[in-house]
Amino acid sequence: MHFGHFLSHSVRMPLAAPRANGPKTVEVIKTEEKGSDVNLAAYLLMDAFEKDCDTAVVISNDGDLKEPLRMARDLLRIKVGVVNPHIDGNRSKALAQYADYYKVVRPAALARAQFPLELIDNRGIFHKPPSW
Repeated sequence: MHFGHFLSHSVRMPLAAPRANGPKTVEVIKTEEKGSDVNLAAYLLMDAFEKDCDTAVVISNDGDLKEPLRMARDLLRIKVGVVNPHIDGNRSKALAQYADYYKVVRPAALARAQFPLELIDNRGIFHKPPSW
């Protein structure tokens, strides 16, 4: 797994429907993911180029990844699968066209894949955080 990171900062944005006598903008906290798609594309192509895999599975719905997927499949000749993590089924047509298979994470499958609320290791009992 290769991770990016999130940045949050305050930014002023225009209101979609400002009131006639009200402010035209509002200050919001904007959170942006940085680096994940670039890291994923770089390692996908490196693994394919080095022949470290014959199949890659990309968990994303980001259409910006279509060119690395195309290159891995069409130029480097590996199979490419896409798993869309958006359970609403919003399908990236850009990714689907370069995938040998395309699947959507089903809510029931995601629920079955969760760890129990309480686990035990060599240090004792620990609990899944409530926010999960």
